[in-house]
Amino acid sequence: FFSSRRRHTRYWRDWSSDVCSSDLAPAVPWHDPFVVLATCWWTGRAPVAPGTFGAALGIVVAILLSLAGRGEAAPSLPEIGIALVLVVVGIPICGIAARRMGRGGDPGAIVWDEMASVPVALLAVPQSQRTAAVFVAAFLLHRLFDIWKPFPCRQLDRLHGGFGIMADDLGAAAWVAICLRALIAARILGG
Repeated sequence: FFSSRRRHTRYWRDWSSDVCSSDLAPAVPWHDPFVVLATCWWTGRAPVAPGTFGAALGIVVAILLSLAGRGEAAPSLPEIGIALVLVVVGIPICGIAARRMGRGGDPGAIVWDEMASVPVALLAVPQSQRTAAVFVAAFLLHRLFDIWKPFPCRQLDRLHGGFGIMADDLGAAAWVAICLRALIAARILGG
């Protein structure tokens, strides 16, 4: 009744609906392999704050990578390699999934970028200093910077395709890394 499209009927009782089928967004191919991966096995389908669930999954990945290390003063080579692979592989996965979903540049359901960028942020913290408080701080800071988008995150968010989807979260990860290092240096965090 209040639609901006003019109906081709004379009486309002003849209008079957306010929504024309051409007004509806195309159906998302949820079972497409790229969509399944980009949404981290449908984690991104959370009804509210899917990025928060993606970042939580990133914390789980970072904890598993930390446990695989030997508590060294620096990140292990396998940890660096896996974090790099998650980022590099995520660029085409997110780009293809966004095109197939047909929901604009960076659909909210795509959470691979959050999942992959949290472990990257934690590479700045030696494994021996990764306490529960560090993981909680990393999670909260990542959500803050991913939502707030300080320079250059907002500019990176404007890039197109999978690179743009991943880049703003990597910018947020850089801010997280800087803050974590500062908090550890100030002896607010760390062991």
